[in-house]
Amino acid sequence: MMERERHPRLRDQSINRLIPNMLTVLALCAGLTSVRFALMGRWEPAVIAIVVAGVLDGLDGRIARLLNGQSKFGAELDSLSDFVSFGVAPALLIYQWQLVALKGFGWALALAFAVCCALRLARFNTKLDNTDLPAWTGRFFVGVPAPAAAGLALIPIMVTFEFGPGYVDHPFVVGAVVLAVALLMVSRVPTYSIKRVRIPHQHVMATLLVVGLLAAMLVSVPWLTLLGVGVVYIASMPLAVVAHRRLNAQHLTPAGADSDVSRDNPVT
Repeated sequence: MMERERHPRLRDQSINRLIPNMLTVLALCAGLTSVRFALMGRWEPAVIAIVVAGVLDGLDGRIARLLNGQSKFGAELDSLSDFVSFGVAPALLIYQWQLVALKGFGWALALAFAVCCALRLARFNTKLDNTDLPAWTGRFFVGVPAPAAAGLALIPIMVTFEFGPGYVDHPFVVGAVVLAVALLMVSRVPTYSIKRVRIPHQHVMATLLVVGLLAAMLVSVPWLTLLGVGVVYIASMPLAVVAHRRLNAQHLTPAGADSDVSRDNPVT
């Protein structure tokens, strides 16, 4: 009698340890819902769904660390969710909104965005186990992370929501933005990692006040607020490049060994 094939099984988990994975699944559902709204031509709900996916994506990793619920399964699920929510969903949304007017060229741009997102996530996953890097490199991503890239790619449609058509909603302008953001995702440009930002204790109250004001603005003037966040993020990119170069120079050894490591193996 042949032995039954044994299938790998997930270990029993408490509800607390499953909360991060639940948030990841909700983010995935939000991304797929954005695709549905895009196919229906409901642009504002489609963008909102991607924003919701971004918020959930920002929460799942932090909650996983707080609850000690990190796992290989969760990391893989998170990457798949990110690809759908911040690669496929924005690409299809922007294609249905304006790039469809460019026909095959517009579809090629949408594909380029999704492919660059997949490559960016694959590069990130291959660097997770690299422990040879200096500690300071953890303050930076290499290239624009997928959630931020989705937000930047949606800037033309949010500008149109706020100020009306006729400014940046031309298909060629939208296509140029999509291509630029796609290239930034797979570039080696250092960008700040917000999760590693430390708030001095004397600034904690001010930070909480800013968060409260930001939440109030999101409710009252959502598109203008999101555009402001996008502008601040873009403005931070040159600062991140300067800071990365300065820290890299400070940690060079006389033989230049650390320089080779930090240039060839940056944290993603």
